[in-house]
Amino acid sequence: MLNLIKKKIALIWAKKHVAEAFTFKKNAVEDQEKLLLSLVKTAEKTLFGREHQFENIHAISDFQNKVQIADYEDLKPYIEKVKKGQRNILWTETPQYFAKTSGTTSGSKYIPISKEGMPFQLNAARSALFHYMAQKNNSDFVSGKMIFLQGSPELEEINGIQTGRLSGIVAHHIPNYLQKNRLPSQQTNLIEDWETKVDEIVKETEKENMTLISGIPPWLIMYFEKLIERNGKKITHLFPNLQLIITGGVNYEPYREKMEELLGGKVDTLQTFPASEGFFAFQDNFEKEGLLLLTNHGIFYEFIPLEEYGKPEAKRLTLGEIELNKDYALILTTNSGLWAYSIGDVVRFISKDPFRILVSGRTKHFTSAFGEHVIAFEVEEAMKATLEKFPAQITEFHLAPEVNPSEGLPYHEWLIEFEKEPENLDDFRKNLDDEMRKRNSYYDDLISGKILQPLIITALKKKAFQDFAKSEGKLGGQNKIPRLANDRKIADFLEKFKI
Repeated sequence: MLNLIKKKIALIWAKKHVAEAFTFKKNAVEDQEKLLLSLVKTAEKTLFGREHQFENIHAISDFQNKVQIADYEDLKPYIEKVKKGQRNILWTETPQYFAKTSGTTSGSKYIPISKEGMPFQLNAARSALFHYMAQKNNSDFVSGKMIFLQGSPELEEINGIQTGRLSGIVAHHIPNYLQKNRLPSQQTNLIEDWETKVDEIVKETEKENMTLISGIPPWLIMYFEKLIERNGKKITHLFPNLQLIITGGVNYEPYREKMEELLGGKVDTLQTFPASEGFFAFQDNFEKEGLLLLTNHGIFYEFIPLEEYGKPEAKRLTLGEIELNKDYALILTTNSGLWAYSIGDVVRFISKDPFRILVSGRTKHFTSAFGEHVIAFEVEEAMKATLEKFPAQITEFHLAPEVNPSEGLPYHEWLIEFEKEPENLDDFRKNLDDEMRKRNSYYDDLISGKILQPLIITALKKKAFQDFAKSEGKLGGQNKIPRLANDRKIADFLEKFKI
């Protein structure tokens, strides 16, 4: 009886929330301009605000003239001051949290989350669930057990600022009514080694009434495979009441077939786009493609056409200036003190009413050794189209250029870990090449002009990508292996797993 009441109340909340969300979907362009000016006004007296003459910013154009595009290295001197406990540097006061992420040239990155920013992270996640419940008229999952994938919830303190992984920070804010249904245990969540952690999660969950499972696809696949190995049952047979899988961080489509095979039955999926810098978008309509851009969640967005990204005079477009079906580098200004910050993600708009996006790649993850500038979205769509014609199952893949082959013309090498190979690998390869040529005219020109030979597929042994992730210390959690690169660092490692 209690569960029934809980489900009914959740559904009422959800439908009320979705009705209220209609306003921000309609007023996105106007809301964005107001938000930017509000953020600038709030931060006028900060060190960053004084240095960039925030008092003289009265329009978006003023902001773009005075504040240059920044990456983490550009903001790092300010963040170092914040880490020392200094106030009013990037934002008023000091942050409530630092989300610590694995970096590259900078080592670990410390992304500030203000007391104003944190509620938006949580509200966006709740809003995603509410949209799902309202549209599907389904709140059954609230009565069962749930996994919200997270890193360790253990936080350290840096001059009074709580610091840790974003997922661990969020774990401290999960409402009480969900806490008692949440798995795994605190003890298991604190395990650092990812393989050990997944093994323990399997043991804790395999006999439970699991109704909601959240994580990025590579993690889910690893978890599901271990469950099946131990129990000899597909996931929907093991968890017959499983209602919903929440995923984010990467494009779900290349993993869909593999996921469906492991599930062994239909389960709803909810796709999201969260990051340490903010929660940007989620799937609000389960009959249409794309993720709803959250334009009233403390983040002002700018968009740089991908072909101009990195150029000194690159156009900085606002929401009202974007075009459909073009790729843009995503630039953020947030209520946690990130100013014109390049997050490294590439998005593509597929709707303006409301504004819906696809995450089409990363600014640093592309292949352009020959001037072709192939991006993740193109390779993922080409793979998806090929899998529809030539049934196979892909665990993971990576594309890298081979500039100096031992013989013949250069080429794109696709290193693929197949769960199930296509019946005719050469036909599969030819089709994949054709699909790539359709999606990238520069690549097509290079093939036609005999600069490149058609792509070559290298099939890999099982767990090749897991071994690579482990070698980099990036197994599990929110770590994602790039689908493509402009060098052969990953490819050279994977070569030893050739079949």
